[in-house]
Amino acid sequence: MSLTLPAYAKVNLTLEVLSKRDDGYHEIASVLQTISLADTLDFEVGGELELRCNVPDLESADNLVLKAARLLQGELGYHRGATVTLVKRIPVAAGLGSGATDAAATLVGLNQLWGLGLPAPALGDLAARLGSDVAFFLCGGTALARGRGERVTPLPAAAQCYMVLLSPRLEPVPNKTARLYSQVRESHFSRGQHTERLVDKLKGSGDLPAAMLFNVFEQVAFGFFSGLSDYRAQLLGAGVRTVHLAGSGPCLFAPVGDEAEGKAVLNRLAGRGLEAFLVHTVEAPLPAPHRDVQC
Repeated sequence: MSLTLPAYAKVNLTLEVLSKRDDGYHEIASVLQTISLADTLDFEVGGELELRCNVPDLESADNLVLKAARLLQGELGYHRGATVTLVKRIPVAAGLGSGATDAAATLVGLNQLWGLGLPAPALGDLAARLGSDVAFFLCGGTALARGRGERVTPLPAAAQCYMVLLSPRLEPVPNKTARLYSQVRESHFSRGQHTERLVDKLKGSGDLPAAMLFNVFEQVAFGFFSGLSDYRAQLLGAGVRTVHLAGSGPCLFAPVGDEAEGKAVLNRLAGRGLEAFLVHTVEAPLPAPHRDVQC
């Protein structure tokens, strides 16, 4: 038996830090959105757990695909294995949820492949143990994330829009997200008002006005990532109106009016030798009941 699932990337339409928690994490409010850039995972029943990937460096024991598989095995005392073949297209450590989306697809895929029958809330609990963004990818689409990101509530689907992603060629930063959070000061904290405004808009018209997008990390990231300001200038120079940081970065994204405008921007960036993608928003991509995760 085999099974194939997509694992979609995400952008944070809003990302606010509300406070520092007693457990060392930060309390956040964020509207997340899956986009059409995706990895593909093929699952096949096997005797052992094995990960194959088109990027050989990712075939390691700390890959979240294998961690998710082992967590499922350990929780249920399940001893059969599987071969997971991962085709990687999402840039790694770029703020797009690259590892988290693969982990969520693994939980869903192996739950089905192995016939475990775990309900959505149980998968949500496991997802939260793997990482803050993993629970979001169990439902995908448009969703509100709270807590440290693990409390996920699906929202009405946003109107489809196109975005250009620019993936900067920068030196990898170890422990990037934790170090970026350490740059956020109390003066950067907010009350969640940016997220509330966008949620109200989504519950009304479903539009995504560029003026409502917000990411607290934009206040610190351009000093944190050496050279990121130059990439922002390149993206603006290619004809977009606004540029935003994807999650904790360093990937940047820019909303565009339509597909044709996006292709024109993409061609200009490609002509400068830059790695860029034209994407659009994607509604909840995983099969029911995984869309109904609420913590």
